Amino acid sequence: MTQPRNPDEIGVASGLAFALRLPDPTEHSGPHPGVVICHGAGSCKESHADFAVMAASKGWVALAFDARGHGETEPGLDDHAVADVVAMVELLRARADVDPARVIVRGSSMGGALALYAACSSMEVAGAIAVCPAPEQGLLMGLKAGAFEIRVADLPSIERWIEQHALIEEISDLAGRPLLLLHAEGDEQVPISHSRDLYAAAGEPKRLIEVPGGDHRSLQHDPDLQAESLDWVEERI
Repeated sequence: MTQPRNPDEIGVASGLAFALRLPDPTEHSGPHPGVVICHGAGSCKESHADFAVMAASKGWVALAFDARGHGETEPGLDDHAVADVVAMVELLRARADVDPARVIVRGSSMGGALALYAACSSMEVAGAIAVCPAPEQGLLMGLKAGAFEIRVADLPSIERWIEQHALIEEISDLAGRPLLLLHAEGDEQVPISHSRDLYAAAGEPKRLIEVPGGDHRSLQHDPDLQAESLDWVEERI
């Protein structure tokens, strides 16, 4: 597989390590739409470099970051995870080359859940793409069992946050902004019924792409679905 090109900018903001990729100015004029990319549990920003490069090639400013307790970001994971996604959205919205009204979030697994929570909590998020979003209780069980390669700073604070929130109850707050869910029927970690339930509870505009077979990771790096998901959302923001 071809190695994705290096980021155009790297840095740290709000304590979070990020990598930014920009559209080719000879092919795309700004201000551009922006996308914040959220990785899964135990992963890092580099794991979605392929999506960031593809997004930039289509005229988006793409920002991937390391969540707390992952990659180059310290300290460990705590109850600031959703607020951190919103902070990255605000970072993009403040850029002169980004249209502040067209910044979306895209996440996979744990990152899918965080992206959705961030979109529900902040009207600054113009839309959301979630690939096999993980259920809260599943994440909590995995954290308690040490199933993920995550540096955890404050597990009790995470548990308290989860007890106070339920995405199935909050997803309707996204109504009026585009929501795209993607899920493989063969996902062995998160049942497709979770995305179906979220889809049913969400308002329009929304779309659920169900793919036969596959597994928990198969859709994250599918180039056709990556492009299709961005195109669908861009038409609606």
